[in-house]
Amino acid sequence: MAETNENPQTPENAGAEQTGQPVSEPQPVGAEQAPVSKDAVNMAMLCHILAIFICFLGPLIIWLIKKDDMPFVDRHGKEALNFQLTVLIAMVISGLLSVVCIGLILMAVVEIVNLIFCIMAAVSASRGQEYSYPVSIRLIK
Repeated sequence: MAETNENPQTPENAGAEQTGQPVSEPQPVGAEQAPVSKDAVNMAMLCHILAIFICFLGPLIIWLIKKDDMPFVDRHGKEALNFQLTVLIAMVISGLLSVVCIGLILMAVVEIVNLIFCIMAAVSASRGQEYSYPVSIRLIK
């Protein structure tokens, strides 16, 4: 019977088997991220959670205060702020459409979507990961 070699010898892993070290897959370029501080994670998470309760004011205040000190908060603050401005625009349009009764349904849908996406973003920020809202007008870059 022929035995198949599941881990062929390549220049990257040839020395690893001889030294007894585990063979690791090559990492893509730029895959390593610098560790994010606990303060930055908390502030980024707070941007998304405050957005649920006080619309764009919470993310705006945190982003303006911390954007220069913490790049992670800068990115999450911009995302939260852009999304909340998009939600505000959608709510104004829904308010105008409430004259024809479709706006009331749209307002409820916008609020539910806002809640779901903000929770998803807060969870992502708490893990130290980047998050991009899927339906957001990029007003602040």
